[in-house]
Amino acid sequence: MNRLLVLVAAVAALVASTAGAQSAFPSRIDLPNGFQPEGITIAGDTFYVGSIPTGDVYRGSLRTGKGALLQAVSGDAAIGMKVDRGRLFVAGGATGKAYVYNAKTGALITSYALSGGGFVNDVVVTKRAAWFTDSFKPVLYRVPLGPNGRPGGSFTPVTLGGDYVQGANFNVNGIDATANGKTLVFVQSNTGKLFTTGANGVARTIVLAGGESVPNGDGILLDGKTLYVVQNALDVVAKIALAPNLRSGRVVRRISDPANLDFPTTIAELGSSLYAVNARFDFPSPNASTPYWVTKLSK
Repeated sequence: MNRLLVLVAAVAALVASTAGAQSAFPSRIDLPNGFQPEGITIAGDTFYVGSIPTGDVYRGSLRTGKGALLQAVSGDAAIGMKVDRGRLFVAGGATGKAYVYNAKTGALITSYALSGGGFVNDVVVTKRAAWFTDSFKPVLYRVPLGPNGRPGGSFTPVTLGGDYVQGANFNVNGIDATANGKTLVFVQSNTGKLFTTGANGVARTIVLAGGESVPNGDGILLDGKTLYVVQNALDVVAKIALAPNLRSGRVVRRISDPANLDFPTTIAELGSSLYAVNARFDFPSPNASTPYWVTKLSK
C-alpha cells in the first residue's frame, strides 16, 4: 500500500510539474514586425508561423518565445500549414500551389501546382495523405504519402458534394481530420457551416444545437470529439462538443481575449493551451513596422 501511495504521489507531482511548466510559457509571442502571418503549426514545443506576402516561415520556441526565420523557406505565400514527421506542408494561397519543406533546415522538398485561379488555404496531414482546401473551388486536393510520410509526386482533386453547396467569396477554409485519418472536418467561412467528408468528397453537415453556426470560420482544430473553430473577424474561438458520430454538436463556449486577440486566423495546441496567430486583417495600412504576435489561450 505504501508503495502504491508513493507511486500515486510521484505521478501527481509529475503532472503538477508539467502543468506548472506549461503555464509558465509566455502568453504572448511576438513575431517580426511587418510579418503579416496567417497559419501556425506546432511540433513538440516548437511553433512555425507563415507569412502571407513572402512565404517565409518563422520558427520559434513556445517555452521561451524566441525564434528566427527558417531562412531557406521563401515561396510566394504561406497560408495554412502543418508539420508532420519532419516535414512542413504549406498552403500557398492565391499562388494555387502547395509546398513541402524540411522542417529542420527549411530546404524545399517538393511543390505542387494544385489550382489555377483558386486559393489554396489550409492543409491537414494524415498517415496516408495531405489534404489541401481551396476557398474558391468546391474541391479538396489529395497528395498521397508513402513510407514515413514521404510525399508522392502527384495529387488528386476530389470534388465536394453531398450536403455541400458552393457559395460566393470565401468557401472552404480550415480543415482537420480524425485520429485515424478516415474522416475530414472542414468549415465553410461564408456560411458558418461545418462538414465532415471522406476520401470520396461526399460531405455531411454537422448540425449545431440551437441553430448555431460559426460565421467567419477560419482555422480549425479537432481534439478528439472537441472541435475548436477560429471566428476571425469576431476575435473568438468557438469550442464545440461533437457527438460520437460527428453528425451534430453543441457550442460549449466562445474563447476570447479582447486585449490580445486581433483578427486571429488559425490555431494549434500544446497540452491544455491553444495558440492563435493574429493576422490583423482589419489593421489600416500594414507596413514593415506593424506588430504581429501569437496569443496563448486556455482550452
